[in-house]
Amino acid sequence: MTQTEPTPPTPMHGELMPGEPWPLPIPEHEAFLNREVSWLEFNRRVLHEALDPRTPLLERAAFLAIFNSNLDEYYQKRVGGLKRQVQTGQQRRGPDDISAGDQIRIIRDMVVPMLEEQARGFAEDIKPALAEQGVHLMRWNELTDAERVEAQEHFMAHLFPVLTPLAVDPGHPFPFISNLSTSLGVMLRIPQGDPLAAKNDPDGGFGLQFARVKVPEVLPGWIRLRAESDTADDAPPSYRFITLTELIHHNIHHLFEGMEIQEIEPFRVTRNAAVGSSDEDAEDLLEVVNEELRQRRFADVVRLEVDDTPFRPLNQYLIQEMDLQEQDVYEMPGELDYNDLWVVHGTADLPQLKYEPWTPVTPPRLADQDASIFSVIRSGDILVHHPYESFSQSVERFISEACNDPKVIAIKLTLYRTAKDSPFIPDLIRAAESGKQVVVLVELKARFDEERNVQLARRLEKAGIHVVYGVVGLKTHTKTSLVVRQEGEGLRTYAHIGSGNYNSKTANLYTDLGLFTCDPRITTDLVQVFHFLTGRSIQKDYKHLLIAPTNMRRRFTEMIDREIEHARSISERGGDPLAEGGPCIIAKMNSLEDQMLCRKLYQASAAGVRIDLIVRGFCCLRPGVPGLSDNIRVTSVIGRFLEHSRVYYFQNGAAQPGGGEYYTGSADWMYRNLNNRVECITPIYDSVHQRRLWEMLQIMLADQRQAWDMHPDGTYTQRTPSTDLATESVGTHRTLMDLTRLEQLNSGG
Repeated sequence: MTQTEPTPPTPMHGELMPGEPWPLPIPEHEAFLNREVSWLEFNRRVLHEALDPRTPLLERAAFLAIFNSNLDEYYQKRVGGLKRQVQTGQQRRGPDDISAGDQIRIIRDMVVPMLEEQARGFAEDIKPALAEQGVHLMRWNELTDAERVEAQEHFMAHLFPVLTPLAVDPGHPFPFISNLSTSLGVMLRIPQGDPLAAKNDPDGGFGLQFARVKVPEVLPGWIRLRAESDTADDAPPSYRFITLTELIHHNIHHLFEGMEIQEIEPFRVTRNAAVGSSDEDAEDLLEVVNEELRQRRFADVVRLEVDDTPFRPLNQYLIQEMDLQEQDVYEMPGELDYNDLWVVHGTADLPQLKYEPWTPVTPPRLADQDASIFSVIRSGDILVHHPYESFSQSVERFISEACNDPKVIAIKLTLYRTAKDSPFIPDLIRAAESGKQVVVLVELKARFDEERNVQLARRLEKAGIHVVYGVVGLKTHTKTSLVVRQEGEGLRTYAHIGSGNYNSKTANLYTDLGLFTCDPRITTDLVQVFHFLTGRSIQKDYKHLLIAPTNMRRRFTEMIDREIEHARSISERGGDPLAEGGPCIIAKMNSLEDQMLCRKLYQASAAGVRIDLIVRGFCCLRPGVPGLSDNIRVTSVIGRFLEHSRVYYFQNGAAQPGGGEYYTGSADWMYRNLNNRVECITPIYDSVHQRRLWEMLQIMLADQRQAWDMHPDGTYTQRTPSTDLATESVGTHRTLMDLTRLEQLNSGG
């Protein structure tokens, strides 16, 4: 008798028991995409920006660097974590049922073609196009005689004293290779007849010796040569560069006088960042983080990058010394490290080859610099959208005025990542010195910012600021600040709740939203949040704010269930829930991975709820699968700014498009955000701000330039602009820049 597959259960439209998951109509491992694979698809979209001729030429070079940097972090965190699972024998399988070992193999199979595409785009397209514009990225053999002389002089003056060749022999062990550092591996031989030869090799074999020269990380990766760059005053500028690695390579004989150099090979090492242990029982979190930083420095190598014509004996030697496997070695078909292209981007003063300059505008409500920001907030909530609107004239001004206002008696702030030269720090120190109560929660375990945050915490403590490190076992990711001010009628509390870090640098590169309010509905909840973070408060619920891990998951689930009920109600009346004006959810975030919320969205889709998800990064939900997610569309927007804001919209029975409920804050729909982090999502009550968020979402959904549509298999297709859609064809970022300018003009700015 022939066995047949069991018939998948049909979507349930009846009531489920509390906590009972909606039954999937297809096998579970087919309902979810692999997180690691989906992230690589995101980075493929980033690479496309570099290869797209519509992107300004120097920005294309910058996107090569961004793609490279993204991949570096991915191998440190994600591949490092997978390799650790394999080594410990604890291969946790996700809902897609793919083991860690299989994921590592899949990752390599996806990455290698992308590296080839990156190299081909650079060598055959971007590099020649730059040369036509007077930006020459040269190899040693392409230099003129005068440039070689200049390069050699530069080497002797600026590199020779800095470089430290490290030989390996019985008296010198294999050197430590630092993370993400580029080195030159050198195979040396003592010349025959040299007195040292007999001592070194008594049998007369004159064997090869290995030496390593580290390329200094403190120096620019591309060196501008000026011997041939001088032009007439009326001629366009010329920029001629050679890589630091190439310069050292062709002058390396100065470091090994008298030795025979048999082979020189550049290589680059990536180490595992997925180290460290839980802080559940930590008595001193500062010491725990410091120990994790030490562990990471000496963590296992997870990737070795070499050039595409490696010297096999040297290659095998590195593999052996670093305890690697062949699959850990990547023969790079182009540059070893494209991150250094930022030097070229920053040096070449050719504005026509870059994005048009953008200076964030002052929010219209804050145009009067003489007015107190607190009086402006009292007259109504302020919603700011960075980098279209100025971070310095809004967030920095809010904290600065709070620190200097004699009526302010307390300031509370969460810091996850901040800039090295952050203006917040001296302001907060002055506030503490003036007698204000200042509390700063510093998240020590912000990945790759741990060392800076440890130093920041110690600096603040020395200034008398009360520094706390959050809740044991949870990472504090919320971006919130609270100001308590003594006013005529008593104390009034002001708040800022945002989606982005208190970081002046990234505020010009990332799109983020921030709400300023003194609405007691919100500030009362936020006071409780800070009590939870700094004290022993165990708040069970919040009336207005969505706080993870307390009530956020439950509230989002309830709001999705509410849309499902609206759809059922329409169906029961004989109507079509998918008709115009039917139940609708629009959610914008960085990443979507949480399995329970994905299930709930599948359930909503089956009930007839229209769902638009704007997910910049990876997405584990599969859209457009018949019977599973017919009514879910996933869009990704990639461009000059990194989409970092989160917006959640639920129609909740509103009759008009755009009517309904809006939320913004720090959390994505990921398990870690909902369960393992302290996050804050705030409702947006003001109808003007709601209309603004609706407009932003509609612009992104209509985008025909920067938007990508996700397919059920996890791949993406970039939309093709139509000639009759002028606004949509320029993309989200340009459209919002133009709208911001127009609003400024209309407000008299």
